[in-house]
Amino acid sequence: MKNNTLVIFLFIWLSGFYNTVQAQQKDDFVIAFGSCDNQEIENKLWNEILKNHPDIFIWGGDVIYSDTEDMPLMLKNYNKQKNDSVYLNFTKKTEILSTWDDHDMGANDAGKEYPMKDTSQQLFLNFFDVKPDDVRRKQKGVYFSKDYTVNKHKIRIILLDTRYFRSALTPDHKTKKRYKPNKYGKGTMLGDKQWKWLKEELYQSDADFNIIMSSIQFLSYEHGFETWGNMPHEVDKLEKIISGSKAKGVIILSGDRHIAEISSKELKNVSYPLIDFTSSGMTHSYTSYKGEPNKYRLSQVVSEKNFGVLKFDLSTMKVTMEIRGEANVLYEKLTQKY
Repeated sequence: MKNNTLVIFLFIWLSGFYNTVQAQQKDDFVIAFGSCDNQEIENKLWNEILKNHPDIFIWGGDVIYSDTEDMPLMLKNYNKQKNDSVYLNFTKKTEILSTWDDHDMGANDAGKEYPMKDTSQQLFLNFFDVKPDDVRRKQKGVYFSKDYTVNKHKIRIILLDTRYFRSALTPDHKTKKRYKPNKYGKGTMLGDKQWKWLKEELYQSDADFNIIMSSIQFLSYEHGFETWGNMPHEVDKLEKIISGSKAKGVIILSGDRHIAEISSKELKNVSYPLIDFTSSGMTHSYTSYKGEPNKYRLSQVVSEKNFGVLKFDLSTMKVTMEIRGEANVLYEKLTQKY
């Protein structure tokens, strides 16, 4: 009887030890991201994001809402965001990367026509304490990339600027949609210089994962709001670059829509599905959402306030993608092997 009791005790102890070890295991690399943060509304997600132990946080745009050509007013809005005590604490706990979108560039749905974009670019970079000798201080647009090496694996983060160079969209006057696709070949999303840079980033990449942050959605195009699908030739161009470059583990992150969803598309000559993981908004969301088509959708649409998380297991080359919200609630989860 004593022997049986000892065996049972050891089994219980070992089970507890195993579960404790499992609980303590940390993902190799964690990316959190989000977008659409109105500085006038309390953001209740900062501390929830930290519970996921992100190595980096990526702003997907709309860091503030400041639709104006009044640059002192824009600076005031940035300062309000930057001096928020909860956000200030957040910035001390994790590295932050960022691109912008329309409301932090300065006008709703704006592109290259926005007249104050050069000044607003510098205010944007000031907000993130970008150093004076950084390439973004001299170039047109806020696009850039950064590599991370983890356990002898490389992860490349590529942040696009879908605003500074973007040419005009085509309003849709026949339906309730805001925009319709441009005539094929008309318009640019990134501009010639940024396109050349992006092609080099992917063709020369030796990274195991190439994470592309696009402020607007890439795959979902049927809703009639801003999307790469408004310039179908630009969609084709990026897909051809991804396919031709043989770049490993390309994942697109996006925001803008005030919803979260995960979309996926098979590309020719690419061994993995191209995923577009959308997460927004952080302070306000599309609460009146009643449905919209998206032929590439994998997950349910989350219309609550949310943020995205990517957890990398580099030993198995798997990425777990999670949509989370207030109280760190898990709305959707998808694991993809690369």
